[in-house]
Amino acid sequence: QVRLVESGGGLVQTGGSLRLSCVASGRTFSGLGMGWFRQSPGKERKFVAAISEGGGWTYYEDSVKGRFTISRDNAKNTVYLQMNTLRPEDTAVYYCAAAIGGFSNGSYYYSDEYDSWGQGTQVTVSS
Repeated sequence: QVRLVESGGGLVQTGGSLRLSCVASGRTFSGLGMGWFRQSPGKERKFVAAISEGGGWTYYEDSVKGRFTISRDNAKNTVYLQMNTLRPEDTAVYYCAAAIGGFSNGSYYYSDEYDSWGQGTQVTVSS
């Protein structure tokens, strides 16, 4: 199993920025596909972004394209989510997730593809 610890959430005004971090341990980080999901109260957990094991491929949900950037530092066992131009609808608990062995075709989008999850970090965007 992989242990994931997120940080960086908080309260920000509309148009502001936050950077989330997720530190992984327990597995070779460079062998993990990594993703970010988010969940608002009363709603399902939804895909936000994912990155391949080596960082060469990134994927985004349409509403965050051009505003969010996922990246990773394999030397630090850390994946990041830089969030810019935040909107009230971005308010959610954000979860980091790891897929052991990376992603199969298009599977990064589905939460079932991931083997381990962090505890989540709250992001609140005020209007």
